[in-house]
Amino acid sequence: MASTADFKNGLVLNQEGQLWQIIEFQHVKPGKGPAFVRTKLKNVVSGKTVDKTFNAGVKVDVATVDRRDFDYLYHDGSDYVFMDAETYDQINLPEEKVGEGAKFLLESMRVQISMHEGEALFVELPISAEFVVQHTDPGLQGDRSTGGTKPATLETGAEINVPLFINTGDKLKVDTRDGSYLGRVNS
Repeated sequence: MASTADFKNGLVLNQEGQLWQIIEFQHVKPGKGPAFVRTKLKNVVSGKTVDKTFNAGVKVDVATVDRRDFDYLYHDGSDYVFMDAETYDQINLPEEKVGEGAKFLLESMRVQISMHEGEALFVELPISAEFVVQHTDPGLQGDRSTGGTKPATLETGAEINVPLFINTGDKLKVDTRDGSYLGRVNS
């Protein structure tokens, strides 16, 4: 058991027999009335997000989640194959468990997989990673109809928006949470 003072992003709660991950939270102390904590929770199994408010100081049931390092090996049909960095055991995870991050997986990328009672819950990619631009159209000076960006396809097949000066073959740093361009990497 933990109280609302122990809340942090990524914490997994056991509420009504289901596992919910805290995506964001905010302690609120209004001028009138008791303090409370406003949270956005994501169901670990279904991916559904809900807003929930807790009274400050309330005890909540925290699920025991073990985060372990795995290396991504390859994509096999509808499954993604990962290898435990310590024991070298391999596990197959379906696309639903990998989530949106699947489009940013590179071979031998180190990821964290959260486990609960021996079952994989979800995969966490590094916040940023480096990718090579597979294809992008040349940017034309004066072409500002798209706000100074153009689409680019990365080596993993993901499509992101990049500035006009990016060319095919450039190495980019990309935020794997939302696919945003962070910068060009000098090789």
